[in-house]
Amino acid sequence: MTNRAIRDLSRFFVLLFAVLAIRQIYVQIVAAPRIAARPNNPRHSLLDAGRGRIYATDGTLVAHTVDGKRLYPLGAELAQTVGYVSVRYGTSGIEGAFDDALVPPDLGGDPLAQLRQLVAALRGNPAAARGADVVTTIVPSVQAQLFSLLSRYPRAAGVVLDPRSGAVLALASVPSYDPNDFDDAFPSLRADPQSPLLNRALDGLYPPGSTFKIFTAAAALDSNTITMDSHFEDPGYLVIGNFVLHDNESEATGYGDLTTAFALSSNVDFAQIALKMGVEAFYQYLHRWGIGKSLDFELPSETDRVPPQTGIVPGELAQMGFGQGALLMTPLQMALLGATIADGGSEPRPYIVRQIVRDGTPASVSSASTLANPVSPETAAKVTQMMIAVVQRGTGTPAQLPHVAVAGKTGTATNPQGRSHAWFVCFAPAQNPRVAVAIVVENVGYGATYAAPIARDVLKTALESTGS
Repeated sequence: MTNRAIRDLSRFFVLLFAVLAIRQIYVQIVAAPRIAARPNNPRHSLLDAGRGRIYATDGTLVAHTVDGKRLYPLGAELAQTVGYVSVRYGTSGIEGAFDDALVPPDLGGDPLAQLRQLVAALRGNPAAARGADVVTTIVPSVQAQLFSLLSRYPRAAGVVLDPRSGAVLALASVPSYDPNDFDDAFPSLRADPQSPLLNRALDGLYPPGSTFKIFTAAAALDSNTITMDSHFEDPGYLVIGNFVLHDNESEATGYGDLTTAFALSSNVDFAQIALKMGVEAFYQYLHRWGIGKSLDFELPSETDRVPPQTGIVPGELAQMGFGQGALLMTPLQMALLGATIADGGSEPRPYIVRQIVRDGTPASVSSASTLANPVSPETAAKVTQMMIAVVQRGTGTPAQLPHVAVAGKTGTATNPQGRSHAWFVCFAPAQNPRVAVAIVVENVGYGATYAAPIARDVLKTALESTGS
């Protein structure tokens, strides 16, 4: 081999070494955090022996690791919310949203520390590689009651909030699944037409029906479109151009004031109210409430569906006034609607993680904050009085509780896929609210018959459990 050939070969190997060195530096320093964060990273699975625990607000374990296996003591009761962690299928729920905290500290930029961490895990010493613990706001007794009552039906969801802070006290969706054998069950869960993996409380989109009259009444009062003394005539139908709108089941509430229209849930009256507001004012309050925008919440949740303002015709606006048409809402957003009225017109930011604890010391703490102030305290007080009337003498009497004033609103939302969805949104005690609830039961019929009794029993348990 000539000297020139040897030189060329040497240069080639030097260049190759340089490329490999640059690649290694990129992997170890630039890409390391992203690679380490992948759920299917083998390093990630080895360190799961030290994955942090997840607790309910009272210290009840809802997720922990024993002998390398992730266990979920509450099983199906909280499955979609707590989520799963799987080398094969990734993560979801709290397990996914707080994965960075739950896994041991990211040492992606320190190869020696990574090696020490892996050796400790392989030697069965997870204490040397321990992730943080996550403490949620879930109240186990309320969660158990909510899930048990919803489970009487094939498909349903519910949300329970503290309207003062936005803390989520319970969040349930049925059908559910047992997350303790998730890897084995996943293929059948994914193929199940009932969608047990779907968290209907956060991701279910439904026409809200008459529960949306909470919004319409608040917006119309706050904008001075109407007053509490406004009166309406409901003959059972309303002609809007070539379109004829009817009350549910051809009912007619006749002539009455706003409280009567609200308590008896007149679609015709609320269609008239929406038309009187007009598209611009109606959409202004949708924006003020954040309806149709991404929700600031720790877990992924669907955005409500609001038809574009530019395409709204009078008939569509009239239907939106009583929660129909192309409007679709999540149970979480409807719970926030009720919580906003309960908290005097201030919309709380919902949160489900109260604290992250690392090595016994709180690393971060969640606290009450506000998303928006869509209506005035005076408006909220007026809507509260009408919601009380719903439960005392209107469509929501099945939600009555002894010695506790409940403020609520029924909803029976028609849909093209079958029987109506049953809704109920409420809070209590009405004049000093501590608990807000939203319930939806799919394809069963009247909200008063199916959703209101669930909300009543959940309210009772929540008030007792939280000492309110």
